[in-house]
Amino acid sequence: MTRLFKKHYHPAGTAPGTLRELSPDQARQQGPATFLLARREAGRWSEMQEISVEEMPVATADGQLCWLHVQGLPRAEQLEWLGDRVGLHPLAQEDILNGGQRPKVERFETSLVVFLGIPELDEEGDLHLYQLTLFMGGNVIVSFMSGALDPFVVFRRRLKERGGRALGEPDDLLYGLLDAAVDHAFPVLDSVGERIEEMEVEILNHPDSSTLEHLHGLKRELIMLRRYLWPTREVINQLLRDHDDLFTPDTRLWMRDIYDHTVQVIDLVESYRDMTASLLDVYLSSMSHRLNESMRTLTIIATVFMPLTFIVGVYGMNFDNPASPFAMPELGWYWGYPMVWSVMIAVAIGMVVWFKRKRWF
Repeated sequence: MTRLFKKHYHPAGTAPGTLRELSPDQARQQGPATFLLARREAGRWSEMQEISVEEMPVATADGQLCWLHVQGLPRAEQLEWLGDRVGLHPLAQEDILNGGQRPKVERFETSLVVFLGIPELDEEGDLHLYQLTLFMGGNVIVSFMSGALDPFVVFRRRLKERGGRALGEPDDLLYGLLDAAVDHAFPVLDSVGERIEEMEVEILNHPDSSTLEHLHGLKRELIMLRRYLWPTREVINQLLRDHDDLFTPDTRLWMRDIYDHTVQVIDLVESYRDMTASLLDVYLSSMSHRLNESMRTLTIIATVFMPLTFIVGVYGMNFDNPASPFAMPELGWYWGYPMVWSVMIAVAIGMVVWFKRKRWF
């Protein structure tokens, strides 16, 4: 079962901005962080190359535009070194290492930090959410991606195919990364929609106990998606409303397209939540209908056997005929036993035909 909310906290009383070390399990799952750097040279983007900590760029007000992508969680000393070179605030560094942050925007003087949640389905169809952090300061854009998911594979391919003729300014590059991150939710939602359709067919045809378990699992996933995707709209809106000094009018125009995508994502999530709630009602109604059908069948069977039980009960008393004139005369008949069977069969067939005409089954 997917855990809904994953966030790490410092012990109570820890000073703000304190960077924690990764636990052994987290270090084993994350692996060593990889630092990939691309530079914009002569109006074109270079190939991303892996660099060491010492080769990290320094943020300046002008100069060569750089994009540093950090895949995985860096160690505390690596993040501190990077923060000193690009101007990443200690509070933002703390949020990067803690993970599980609600999507938000943080402004530190001339730098900007954006936290987003990126959904992804693994090979088994389980939903996972990863934290993406985007930093813009001076001529350096830094993206931090926790886990093994890399949401910018297609984005880098597009830069390579187009020769990097676009995204030549920091705000342009930040827009491109935001667009790739928001659009990453659509394939996940498409898969969720297909699962809802399959579950609807299953509920209408042959629901069982596992169907309810899958339905509740789907509701949990939608709750998780809503928790991380719903605030994304406010993040983009806040970038457009409160930080317009960091974006050119042209970039702000393209940012409105990202806002439209976030609205579409939220509409899909809300629609799927309503459909899932409706499926639960359909499941309960279907199970109730099946129970009523079973009870009606059992009632018909019991009703058919009631007169038969009465007949055999009467003739099972075996009162001796010679002992009393009120005893059953049929006990001495030669054809008494076949006659009783004939009466019982006729009664049963007559009741079944009558139930059939009444459309009871």
